[in-house]
Amino acid sequence: MSEPAPIVLIIDDEIQIRRFLRTGFELNGFVVHEAGTGAEAIRTATLRPIDLVILDLGLPDMDGSEVVEKIRSWSSVPLIVLSVRSSEAEKVKLLERGADDYVVKPFGMAELLARVRVALRRQMRAMSGEPIVKIGPLTIDLSARAVLLNEVRLTLTPKEYRLLQILAQHAGNVVTHQHLLKEVWGSIHVQDTHYLRIFVRKLRQKIEANPNSPRILVTELGVGYRLAQPASEAENNAWNVAEAPGAKGE
Repeated sequence: MSEPAPIVLIIDDEIQIRRFLRTGFELNGFVVHEAGTGAEAIRTATLRPIDLVILDLGLPDMDGSEVVEKIRSWSSVPLIVLSVRSSEAEKVKLLERGADDYVVKPFGMAELLARVRVALRRQMRAMSGEPIVKIGPLTIDLSARAVLLNEVRLTLTPKEYRLLQILAQHAGNVVTHQHLLKEVWGSIHVQDTHYLRIFVRKLRQKIEANPNSPRILVTELGVGYRLAQPASEAENNAWNVAEAPGAKGE
């Protein structure tokens, strides 16, 4: 029995953009609903089953950030923001309010679909309680609190593990500096970004083949960090394991 087609709600006041997105999503097996205003979007998201939201910020009746907050008040559905606004402060604000990802216009459909697949996999992993995250040679077993590189268990400090755990729980999506600092060091340290730089550098020394050119723990400049998430198991297997460090657990 085949899986039901995922349902996406596209929220954009520009008809041409909605048509472009509808075509791309339908060609990739999605069922598409559309909304041209914030009010219509909230009504649709409330009354219909939705698996994914694509939201443009520039709506005629309200700012898109209000839509994010309203949807997040009752739903954890994956939500990707589209906007011409590319400032780091804007990205941080939307991510902190509950967006899963942020794509700056203009963009290609292939890029958007890649972000969508990551967000949907993360949601599926969260709903199923899947405790294992694999990124190339790195395996993070969240239930056993174990981290393995090329099947060799690594020794991490409690804060190194907590940092990696949070990133793994959001694998493929950017996590802001403020969220990481709050979760690892507490609310009083949300401005102490130097803590993050130090611990990210330590983590990269343990999990990256080349810490100066990271492929697993990626920086989102001015915003936060993202744990890479290959699009498929085949891509996981395609990583060049020979490049990965053969470090033994410390």
